Amino acid sequence: MTATTSRTAQIKMSSFIFLYFFTWSSSFGLYALWLSQKVGLDSITIGSVFAINGVFAVIMKPVYGYIMDKIGMSKWLLYFVCAVSALMAPFFIFVYQPLLLSHTLVGIIIGALYLSLGWYAGVAASESYADRFSRLYNLEFGRIRMWGSLGWALAASLSGVLFNLTPLANFLVSSGTSVLMLLVLISLKIGDEQLRSNNVISDNKIVFGDVILLLKNRKFWMFSLYVAGVAWMMFVAEQQFPRYFVSFFSTKEQGNAWYGYLSMIQSGTEFVMMMFVPMLVNQYGAKKGLLLCGLVVGSRLIASGLTTDPLAISIIKPLYGVEIALLLISVFKYIAEHFHKKVNATMYLLGYQAMIYVGSVVVAPPAGYLYAKIGFEQTYLMMGCCALLFTLISTLTLSRCRSERDPHPEDAQTLDAVSIAPAKSH
Repeated sequence: MTATTSRTAQIKMSSFIFLYFFTWSSSFGLYALWLSQKVGLDSITIGSVFAINGVFAVIMKPVYGYIMDKIGMSKWLLYFVCAVSALMAPFFIFVYQPLLLSHTLVGIIIGALYLSLGWYAGVAASESYADRFSRLYNLEFGRIRMWGSLGWALAASLSGVLFNLTPLANFLVSSGTSVLMLLVLISLKIGDEQLRSNNVISDNKIVFGDVILLLKNRKFWMFSLYVAGVAWMMFVAEQQFPRYFVSFFSTKEQGNAWYGYLSMIQSGTEFVMMMFVPMLVNQYGAKKGLLLCGLVVGSRLIASGLTTDPLAISIIKPLYGVEIALLLISVFKYIAEHFHKKVNATMYLLGYQAMIYVGSVVVAPPAGYLYAKIGFEQTYLMMGCCALLFTLISTLTLSRCRSERDPHPEDAQTLDAVSIAPAKSH
């Protein structure tokens, strides 16, 4: 394959990721505000919405991961995600909102299924595909994923303004860009040279027994412990953070607009960090990248709970972009180093992505209750302290990783139980 052809493939993959995140940022970035201000749900009900969303995400993510490991670099699952995304405007306008108003529980369940297929599991499948693509072409995942951050940032710069006019505009933009996303994906071709000889896609496809072996692997559960203590706090806190942020401003409209602007800055921060974090993680190892992420998460949540100033909360908000870059880059490198390529996507969608949304099921409802009873400030202080505690625990439980400073740590073994004793296909 020529350098020009490889470059074309990279541009198309980056464009797909850009459009995917632009599509969902245009609408889903203001999801909590839509549920609160336009549908009229209270804190406890919104917490329940995110909890049920989490249940469906936990179910669908491993399914998507297993499919990804089965089909390798085939794109048909991503085609399905594009089709679901294109239905966003008619779904939210004619199905989701009317059901939430008339039959709330039914609306929550149907909405959770749709959002899991298109976003919660869909984004994980897209990122997993981008990670495989980058390794096939000897690229850094961050150099592909950063375009998703840019897409999210550009959409966020407009979404708050559109939302104040009418949420219908947000949904129509999302459906429109989904069609472009599908066309880009159709035109993307993976080179035969990359597919013939690589260390990314396993020749022996995953079978269900491999999933059982993965669940018996101690490294799986130690990694999941980190996710439970750090990523749970990070993502659950973010779910209703827009409502907390808006409370710092004199009017909801002003807060909505500023939230959109700062989401753009946050995603811009994420875009820049996606370029530089891979160098940092390569230098010090994926484990230290995960631990640094935990320190930033804990510190940001504690600072959010302590501040009473609109300027301070506006400065704190973009740190979430730093956390995302650190977490994603470190997670993919940690998984590639400690888990067999046969279960790569399953490990990412089950051990990381699905485990995150177990947090929505377990933590989101009590978090919603605490927001209503003791306030966002005290709740964020508790969540920040929890993140710091689990970061400390993870210094002992996560496996050591290779780095440019220490290329051969004693316990950084790339072969785990799945690769040593693979399940047999029947």
